[in-house]
Amino acid sequence: MSFAFHPEAEAEFNAAIEYYEDVDPGLGYDFAIEVYSSIQRSVAFPKAWPVIETEIRRSLVRRFPYGVLYSEEKEGIYIVAVMHLHCQPDYCKHRK
Repeated sequence: MSFAFHPEAEAEFNAAIEYYEDVDPGLGYDFAIEVYSSIQRSVAFPKAWPVIETEIRRSLVRRFPYGVLYSEEKEGIYIVAVMHLHCQPDYCKHRK
């Protein structure tokens, strides 16, 4: 199974990496590793994470207040958001 990013999800992921890198050099890299670990867990066990919206599941990121929101597709998982947990969860509803 594989994964793909919605373009806006990829942009917010890259923006978060840049933010953490500005906070402390190397922290952006650590953030990226944790997000990719969350994605790999979701790819390996796509049904393991709770459904938070119709067909959208959320896998939490370790060490950082983020979640990876995804849907399970026949080709793999489709990441619709890399969301800070303090954001309104509805902000990415239009993505699919």
